Amino acid sequence: MNHKSSSAPIPVLLPLIVGMIAISFAPILVRYSDAPVSVQGMYRMLFTVLLMLPFGHRQLRSVSSISRKDWGLLGLAGFFLALHFLLWMASLNYTSIASSTIILTLEPVFVMIGAYFAFKDKIGKLPLLGLALALAGAFVVGSGDFRISGEAFKGDMLSFTGMLAVVVNMLVAKVILRRVSSYLYSLIVFAIAFVCFAIYNAVLGINVIDYVPTEWLIFILLAIVPTVLGHMIFNWLLQFISPTTISMTVLAEPVGASLLGLMLFGEMLTTSQLIGGVLVIVGLLLYMRTESLGIPAASTSAEAA
Repeated sequence: MNHKSSSAPIPVLLPLIVGMIAISFAPILVRYSDAPVSVQGMYRMLFTVLLMLPFGHRQLRSVSSISRKDWGLLGLAGFFLALHFLLWMASLNYTSIASSTIILTLEPVFVMIGAYFAFKDKIGKLPLLGLALALAGAFVVGSGDFRISGEAFKGDMLSFTGMLAVVVNMLVAKVILRRVSSYLYSLIVFAIAFVCFAIYNAVLGINVIDYVPTEWLIFILLAIVPTVLGHMIFNWLLQFISPTTISMTVLAEPVGASLLGLMLFGEMLTTSQLIGGVLVIVGLLLYMRTESLGIPAASTSAEAA
């Protein structure tokens, strides 16, 4: 583990493990809820914003200095983040937790592809090999699910499309974060995603209030566990360890979520999921090696799932 600084108040391994476990609970919580995914997403964003406010209220003064162009980009980032949650969470109604999370881990690879076309970032041979292996793994998972049922394949496509939506979110973030702090960016984008969900629910006439206490608990846990204890911890850890180390946590989600899916829902892994999952993870490991070898590669997300 490459440390950026020795000033971390606690050993970084502990919060890193907590974060990896926390993000694995995202698909489990979504699966337990009977509420529409747009309602789950809306309250996940709302409660996350409310939890964030006390920890960075001083930075809110900087909001007035954000340009109109950057507000437009923030709006775009928030819209695609909401779209990501809507599509990915919906995928869990059709396909297995393992397949959905394996496909979602392709995000860093597509961020790399997008950065190549949008920012002319160079791609080395090693990340290209990783790209090929990861895509092959996703194809194996998808083809295996297609043989199982059309609904499972539909779920895979929803997860894949949701992954592409968060890739757009990350490419926009790459531009905005040069001028806006990560705290303000996250707070504003989460708030905009909440507004997008609220409008979506209002237009379709979806009930957003009449839910049993168990559902409200799940909404709150979606904000606290995978978001605050997961992704916000990773953002904090970036002060002390390298982005590549943080990026490796993307590999923990399908493993942890699949084990939880097996224990809680009895979802057995299929042969195609095992083979495809291994290919995706090996491909991502090759991709993650690019930073340590000095090969240019795109940044990865701290917002998916």
